Amino acid sequence: MSVRTSATPTTSVTSITSVRKAVETAHRVSWVVLLALVTAEFFTDLPGPRWTTTLLPAGIVSVLLLTVLALQSRAAAPKGDPRDPVEVEPPVTGRWSALNSPADKTPSHGTHVYGQTYAVDIVVEPETGADEPPARPPFRFFWPVVRRNRDFPAFGVPLLAVADATVVRVSDGQRDHLSRNSLPAFVFLMLIEGNIRMVLGAHRIFGNHVVLDLGDGTYAAYAHVQRGSMKVKAGDTVRAGQQIGRVGNSGNSTEPHLHFQLMDHPDLDTARGIPFTWRGVGLPGGGETFSVGEQVAPV
Repeated sequence: MSVRTSATPTTSVTSITSVRKAVETAHRVSWVVLLALVTAEFFTDLPGPRWTTTLLPAGIVSVLLLTVLALQSRAAAPKGDPRDPVEVEPPVTGRWSALNSPADKTPSHGTHVYGQTYAVDIVVEPETGADEPPARPPFRFFWPVVRRNRDFPAFGVPLLAVADATVVRVSDGQRDHLSRNSLPAFVFLMLIEGNIRMVLGAHRIFGNHVVLDLGDGTYAAYAHVQRGSMKVKAGDTVRAGQQIGRVGNSGNSTEPHLHFQLMDHPDLDTARGIPFTWRGVGLPGGGETFSVGEQVAPV
């Protein structure tokens, strides 16, 4: 795809964006209030019956939170008839398998927010054999609770630009945490860590990430990038196949992997998802293994 300048947003689009920003703000405020009430219950002795000081307000805020989440997801859902998938180059090379794929369901991650309607997660699945890299560690119920990132073959694998594009956003600096691929660690992620990240915003969900402007109002987002591996900055132009970073385990992630999506806006809070397909690969379904040959980026 060639790089083209997107049209200037109209007043109506700007108004819709403002409303969606307000919903996102209400979402975060609701979480903060709920967490404050729970904390107060544990650490302070509020005057009056518990049901009036903590339980009732917490229940009201919980209902408000669920309502805001529903509105947020509805606001982020694609409008009108589904558009044709945008064909781009694969963002990686090697042998991979897909998880949470839009080939199986949409929204693929259970929500439309942050432009994730058609997002896909992929992990390295090396061939087994004496001369091959270590296999991807399986999910464990109890032990080991966590693993180091270098135990996963995806960690540090190069990420490639899927088209000729302009870099519009680069977020770096978040740590690559240990894996969450055991039952205790996964529960911690879902009940505690993930909710805290939701309060802090999309950049904490996506971790280190890159957003590329592909032209025609289409943007590509790469999430969970390895800290310090960015090879581009905002304003750079890149060619299809050019390395932009490496796979990491930052943000709301259970193990080193790539979360990839196309969307209609560079702001994750207001973006809507766009369907896509990878040239030569298509769109792999969940559990489907695929291979991509080495690409040679133009100089």
